[in-house]
Amino acid sequence: MTCAAVLLAGCATGPQAPLSTAAVAPYADTVELDGRLSVNYLRDGKQESISGKFAWRQRAARTDVTLASPLGQTIATIAVTPGEAILTEGNKPPRSAADVDTLTAQVLGWPLPVSGLRDWLQGYAVAADGRRFAASPAQPKVTTRDGWELEFVSWQEGATPPKPRRIDASRGAGGDVERVDIRIVIDGAAAP
Repeated sequence: MTCAAVLLAGCATGPQAPLSTAAVAPYADTVELDGRLSVNYLRDGKQESISGKFAWRQRAARTDVTLASPLGQTIATIAVTPGEAILTEGNKPPRSAADVDTLTAQVLGWPLPVSGLRDWLQGYAVAADGRRFAASPAQPKVTTRDGWELEFVSWQEGATPPKPRRIDASRGAGGDVERVDIRIVIDGAAAP
């Protein structure tokens, strides 16, 4: 496993009371936020886990993700543009693929849904039936078109309309793992 796998932070947060039953904030092309991620997966009958921090910088045609250890040391960066995704890890040569999900599957050996995060971090997803899903405290669960079971567990305090705070994502077999469970905690907007 590469250092990029270590990226993903122990994310213990307690449940919050729903803020309202309104749908999430309107979709934005520009998103800058920081958060934590923990991943548990089952490979060859053995439970494994990784955790870390992330910085997410999204523009209409580009997404930049910085992955860090739980202590904040940068481990890897991912740059995603139309038609190409590039992962840079320490002193290693950059790796690239036509899309970010293919790239992360090659590096990790299992699916990490980076392309889906463009929507998920804002409370949206494409449901299994192909319809656009907008989460809310009253409607927090959906299964995506690519098989992820999402639950928008908690919401940012004081955000009107609501914005996700914690997202749990689970998926069965993919790549060389039998199951993947991801917990994403959004700590808030990126520091200036």
